[in-house]
Amino acid sequence: MPDLTDYAKNLLGRALCARAPALPSQVFLGLGTGGSDATGLVGEPAGNGYARQRVTFSGTGTQQNADAVRFTFTAAGGTLTHVGLFDAATGGNPLTWSALAQAAVVAGAGTVTINPASLVLSAG
Repeated sequence: MPDLTDYAKNLLGRALCARAPALPSQVFLGLGTGGSDATGLVGEPAGNGYARQRVTFSGTGTQQNADAVRFTFTAAGGTLTHVGLFDAATGGNPLTWSALAQAAVVAGAGTVTINPASLVLSAG
């Protein structure tokens, strides 16, 4: 997940200048159809069982998701091509976004799984 949103860049800038921003205590992964630094993830599905999922990272430098992240759909959700991190399960602020290695086509009820260590976030 190499692309930080403008919100995250500003948050880190304030932290580096000892301005004590409120850092997220939890992060949530979402699926969507695109993204940009200004907006983060775009095109999140609405309904059909979709919900952002809490994700936990581990690592000492480069961060990787510790566990599988599963999105369950009760009906079609379309073709999802991107992921994004947020500081809330709904609404909230976008933190980072990235294209999926392979699009997830949700043509009916089912599950989209992001395997452990598939989400990689590094500062460099």
